[in-house]
Amino acid sequence: MSTRDLVRTTLAAALLATTALGAAPPPEPVKVGFVYVGPVGDSGWTFQHDLGRRQMEANLKGKVVTRFVENVPEGADSERVIREMAQGGAKVIFATSFGYMNPCLNVAKQFPNTVFMHATGYKTAPNMGIYNGRFYEGRYLNGVLAGKLTKTNIAGYVASYPIPEVVMGINAFLRGMRSVNPKAEMRVVWVNSWFDPGKEREAALTLIAQGADILTHETDSAAANQAAEEKGVKVFAYNSDESKYGPKAQVGGTILTWGDYYTKVVGDVLAGQWKSGSVWGGLKDGFIKMGPMSAAVPKDVQAMVKHLEAQIVAGKLHPFTGPVVDQDGKVRVPAGQTISDHDLEKMDYFVQGVASKLPGK
Repeated sequence: MSTRDLVRTTLAAALLATTALGAAPPPEPVKVGFVYVGPVGDSGWTFQHDLGRRQMEANLKGKVVTRFVENVPEGADSERVIREMAQGGAKVIFATSFGYMNPCLNVAKQFPNTVFMHATGYKTAPNMGIYNGRFYEGRYLNGVLAGKLTKTNIAGYVASYPIPEVVMGINAFLRGMRSVNPKAEMRVVWVNSWFDPGKEREAALTLIAQGADILTHETDSAAANQAAEEKGVKVFAYNSDESKYGPKAQVGGTILTWGDYYTKVVGDVLAGQWKSGSVWGGLKDGFIKMGPMSAAVPKDVQAMVKHLEAQIVAGKLHPFTGPVVDQDGKVRVPAGQTISDHDLEKMDYFVQGVASKLPGK
């Protein structure tokens, strides 16, 4: 037998031996699912979560494969979608809207080996964690800027649902305004939807008709931004940088960023290090960042807002340091004290300066 034939025979024997020993094939990518309340589109709450999904998938290239379902109504239908993802082999599922909390919890009990992550909720389980952003930090800073820019002293807020997340955003924006402009007031119109461009536009126009020369929103479309551009009033973006919808109107904003966090969660799952719990990240943690201030904002005002942002990051400024007084004159947080996270998470009142009433109040 020639040397070449001997080498070939030896390699073939080694290959057969390896096969016989049952060498493990490369691990299959882990399936990760995302459930979205609105369409992905090109801006807004769902768009930002999808950017985070794509960033995570790129960071963990080859280790994960992702899928998403968009436009999933909160309630029974979301439970069906979440369950189908788990049945399909997803090892991590991100449910990205408040109304998915109980459906997510129900499915988590049935699939103990799947990790469930719920955004903006408050219930956990051994295999279900919750995560949220301190959006109110950005709202407060936007409010400071609004208080400096308004001519009518009236700001308008296109609001989705009267849940604590939204209420604290309204209150933080108004407190930011009043910190530099004691005459400022906030007016609110509820659309009772996360995504309804028609209702959002109508609400924005109503607020402008009531004298608001500053708008912002906590909904998933840019309808309020477009209305502000048409009517010549200023607007603050939310979720995404929406300047393309209001290039003259937009003066700042609060942008939500999820990619680093999604990468960490899935990385922890892959490493067997994930643990259930509650995460509430803000400016310091990179869960939110401030949108660019436009050239229409005076340089000294820009510098002031950036200074306040640095104070929040350093833990020296909290938007709800007392006194915090509600619409009825009741002191909710005494002077010198700072509201607890527990009380923030159940905030169900408007502060003084908000002219509108909470539904049912």
